[in-house]
Amino acid sequence: MAKRKQKKRTQNYKKQVGQVPGTLVYTGTKETSQLFIESFDYNSDFFVEKELKTVEEAFEFKHSNTVTWINLNGLNQINEIEKLGTHYNLHPLVLEDIVSTNQRPKIDEYEDYIFLVLKMMYYDADEKIVSEQVSFILGKNYVLSLQEAEGDVFDALRERIRQAKGRIRNLGSDYLMYALIDSVVDHYYAIIETMGNKIEDLEDNLFEGLTKDEISTEIQSLKREVLKVRRAIFPLREIISRIDKSDSKLIDQKTLHYFADVYDHIIQVSDTIDIYREMIWGLMDMYMTTISNRMNEVMKVLTIIATIFIPLTFIAGIYGMNFDHIPELHYKYSYYILWVVMIVIFLGMLYYFKRKKWL
Repeated sequence: MAKRKQKKRTQNYKKQVGQVPGTLVYTGTKETSQLFIESFDYNSDFFVEKELKTVEEAFEFKHSNTVTWINLNGLNQINEIEKLGTHYNLHPLVLEDIVSTNQRPKIDEYEDYIFLVLKMMYYDADEKIVSEQVSFILGKNYVLSLQEAEGDVFDALRERIRQAKGRIRNLGSDYLMYALIDSVVDHYYAIIETMGNKIEDLEDNLFEGLTKDEISTEIQSLKREVLKVRRAIFPLREIISRIDKSDSKLIDQKTLHYFADVYDHIIQVSDTIDIYREMIWGLMDMYMTTISNRMNEVMKVLTIIATIFIPLTFIAGIYGMNFDHIPELHYKYSYYILWVVMIVIFLGMLYYFKRKKWL
């Protein structure tokens, strides 16, 4: 199974070797039969939510006077994404990064739009981390979000738009972009909370004495989760910092205060992840120490047993030799005396070990 997975990753990488920059190759695994598109078009007094049948229906929102969020699911639909990119004048390298799902979180600023790539993460029902790349394109009055498949972390934001809760319907596309990023970051909090509970449970199990395979498997699994989340979060500090320092006309000065709040959240999550990383290494050291202590206890017991039987074996060996002239052999009570001597030695050594607190 491990060899099969490694071969698959290698094949996905080789698809792009030697190809022209800007060539669109979907490198993910979530195949969809068709492109799903939904739109939220609104202002303070107007709201329309639609499921678009074709990508061409999204073209009209580019120059509208309202704010529009267009959400697309299905990155394997290369032709449709190319049509969208052509209409919105997206750079070929941007389209390449959108469909390349192993892209590191990043931000690129262009004259008419800002392009961001983030990692959207959440725990599924089996408490396994689901990681999905989501790309955002911020325009003058629109935000495009592109995902691999249906299922995301934006349901609460959708409800806020529908119900006109908060200030989102009164502000522009830059605030919508902030709200989308904030939704992604908020789910990082849920991840680190669950991860903290896992670490606490693992620590309890470590002292309760689970089997070696169970403990080592859980520690390795948690370590992989922490590294996955850290790779997703760490670049976000640079991304939000660049937004905060940006002089782009697409981001209002008032909205920068909200991005600063997101930056504080990212720092907090990043620090917590680093703490969890150190805790997991500490659990690994504790686990190895526990194993070593158990081995030492076993070796101590075996050493004490061997030490007790060394003199007894010596005595038995002396009187087990086949010599004719051993005076004690012909004495009437030699057998009983030998047993008494051996029992006295045995009890004496036990008393000595107890007194030294070796037992």
